[in-house]
Amino acid sequence: MQRQIFTEEHEAFRETVRTFLTKEVLPHYEQWEKDGIVSREAWLAAGRQGLLGLAVPEEYEGGDNTDFRYSAVLAEEFTRAGTPGLALGLHNDIIGPYLTGLATDEQKRRWLPGFCSGETITAIAMTEPGAGSDLQGIRTTAEDKGDHWLLNGSKTFISNGILADLVVVVARTTPEGGAKGLSLIVVERGAEGFERGRNLDKIGQKSQDTAELFFNDVRVPKENLLGERDGAFIHLMTNLAQERMGIAVAGIAAAEHLLEITTKYVKEREAFGRPLSKLQHIRFEIAEMATECAVTRTFIDRCIVDHSDGTLDAVHASMAKWWATELQKRAADRCLQLHGGYGYMAEFPVARAFTDGRIQTIYGGTTEIMKEIIGRSLLA
Repeated sequence: MQRQIFTEEHEAFRETVRTFLTKEVLPHYEQWEKDGIVSREAWLAAGRQGLLGLAVPEEYEGGDNTDFRYSAVLAEEFTRAGTPGLALGLHNDIIGPYLTGLATDEQKRRWLPGFCSGETITAIAMTEPGAGSDLQGIRTTAEDKGDHWLLNGSKTFISNGILADLVVVVARTTPEGGAKGLSLIVVERGAEGFERGRNLDKIGQKSQDTAELFFNDVRVPKENLLGERDGAFIHLMTNLAQERMGIAVAGIAAAEHLLEITTKYVKEREAFGRPLSKLQHIRFEIAEMATECAVTRTFIDRCIVDHSDGTLDAVHASMAKWWATELQKRAADRCLQLHGGYGYMAEFPVARAFTDGRIQTIYGGTTEIMKEIIGRSLLA
């Protein structure tokens, strides 16, 4: 089916992204995978190409374009290229809205130009060793000391954790406030008492630096409070729909790409003297995945348009996230199976897609949390 949500401008941007991937990412990606981290030069190159700060106002050197379809194009092309390690989506679509929507004018002048140029890489630190989806379990504290915050605690599974120059930390500012006693405190590289732990060894997305972070009596200036004191819960809930849409867009793009490369493979690979594609079971597998992708694509594209228009709600974003990522997981498993032993070889794209994509049903809210959000909305 012909997609109808993109204009010529979006498709021109798609070509820009593909050129960037070809010149600045793909030649280096294998080395980044071995290193466990991408180069800072790649971030600077993304900034020069105008791929950072798409929605940041022009006065802060951003793209001044809030049309989410451009972010969708970026997510689709990075997914098809198999290069999730350079986490532009995290930077642009998850952390960007906190800075553009909550920062003061002074904070914007201080942080956003570097955010757009690639000189300032960002991370958000929410998850802790004992707290993931349950915000009430957060133990990191920020104590009001009059002229500064005193930050103590630890975070884990933090994407961009090693490279990040600016970390938005979710911390408890009112002990008795539960989930509603949390605030967003921005910690900058070099702050005394701020330490990074090991670059975590994951089963996939090897080049995406994911780290533990430790805060030991870190003195954070009062002016680094982002948004309202004790307002983090509302701030986080406001921006989750976009985070989940970004993951959903990558999910369906991954499933479609897996179907594409597997369809090509079964046409070329022979068994019992004829191509695999001549076997009825193989045709049925491809037919089922193609249908699932087509149906899912229709829904995701509708959600992309709704989100660009500002009308997408949390429930439908949750539907998109869990459905698209679970489809991605099923497609990766089935496509690897159809590749046989070659699918288990690391140099085959289907193998990396299998391990890189497994996190999709977990971060940004697990499938189970998505179902809980949907169920509560229907049965409240």
